[in-house]
Amino acid sequence: MRMVDIIAKKRDGHILSKEEIQWFVEGYTNDDIPDYQASAFAMALYFQGMTQEEAAALTFAMAASGDQLDLSKVEGVKVDKHSTGGVGDKTTLILGPLVASIGVPVAKMSGRGLGHTGGTIDKLESFQGLKTELSQQEFIRLVNENKIAVAGQSGNLTPADKKLYALRDVTATVDSIPLIASSVMSKKIAAGADAIVLDVKAGSGAFMDNVQDAKKLAEAMVRIGNSLDRKTMAIISNMDEPLGRYVGNALEVKEAVETLKGNGPKDLHELSVTLAAHMAVSAGKAANEKEAGRMLEKVIADGSAVQKMKQFVQSQGGDASAVDHPEMLQTAAVKQDVTADKAGYVQAIHAADIGKAAMMLGAGRTTKEDVIDHTAGIELHKKVGSHVEKNETIATLYTSNKETAAVEQMVQNAYTIGENSITAPTLIYDTIR
Repeated sequence: MRMVDIIAKKRDGHILSKEEIQWFVEGYTNDDIPDYQASAFAMALYFQGMTQEEAAALTFAMAASGDQLDLSKVEGVKVDKHSTGGVGDKTTLILGPLVASIGVPVAKMSGRGLGHTGGTIDKLESFQGLKTELSQQEFIRLVNENKIAVAGQSGNLTPADKKLYALRDVTATVDSIPLIASSVMSKKIAAGADAIVLDVKAGSGAFMDNVQDAKKLAEAMVRIGNSLDRKTMAIISNMDEPLGRYVGNALEVKEAVETLKGNGPKDLHELSVTLAAHMAVSAGKAANEKEAGRMLEKVIADGSAVQKMKQFVQSQGGDASAVDHPEMLQTAAVKQDVTADKAGYVQAIHAADIGKAAMMLGAGRTTKEDVIDHTAGIELHKKVGSHVEKNETIATLYTSNKETAAVEQMVQNAYTIGENSITAPTLIYDTIR
């Protein structure tokens, strides 16, 4: 095969064979294909798109390009959950203990945050001593013993995807639904799950800023997953405002613990139980989402879910006493309130701007080498639909930096306040099976 022929074939709108796609992935991973040819190929894919078969072949080849997690020794149906990223999205911290407490094994590979979207591993490290670098043997042992373990992603998981994504990032070919879908699903396939539940975000704080594009992406990922024999479904959820009331690592951990105790905010509770119910059905623990929902509400109410969180934290070396006493988690040195500049009703909260503000306070990274401040973040006292008086506190900033004026202005500007009352926004737009 020659790379120039494959580029020309796709440029002219023809369908590539599985062998041609595999040959490209192997060659590019091994540095046999130069960046300039891979760039031309990515641009051809961007304009011509991919069939379901091509996208599945690309996904499978990228998953096979590095380490793959063998979960065959884990008892039961392994269900993975993936979110396309948002602001204040701490559902993994809730879903893990929640579904594990009804007997669904959670073998979760998670990553760190970059930019305004947070990372599960960073959040978990708010627990003093908690270890997320686990050997595969230790990882599987913990899942079999406790039904839950969460580890950082392997350095050699889907190297082809890492390399291709870095190239797409600098060649204006990121915004291609088949390429995005293949990128996401290659990591899920390599992580070894039997079934996959996807939370595809739509809104100002999401990768997809509208429901229509989010639905196209969800449908593409569901088709890829099912064509590769992974039972896959997706929901489309709202990310036009941050999820819950807290943004920032330790702050989000505290809110996740409160949600497992049954005291979380309505939107976070609803989304977590909905995703967990789909995971339970995919694992065969319930006949339908309604039955699964009842099971999940029961383990929240009787304390089993929060007990599972304590077991999980302790088994990975963390100080589990912080689950009972969240005040033991580190707190920020500086707290600064942000007030409303006029009275009215909150019409909108620009989620991405809240995420960027939290990052400026120290809660996120602009580069992979940045050190985050686990105590930094933002508490939202008012959400969309809330009434607010002039000079009333709408948010509180948490940081180690005493210079907060610019962030205060950014948070205040993220709020749109108008005269007319509005209802709370829709949380879940659609379900894709």
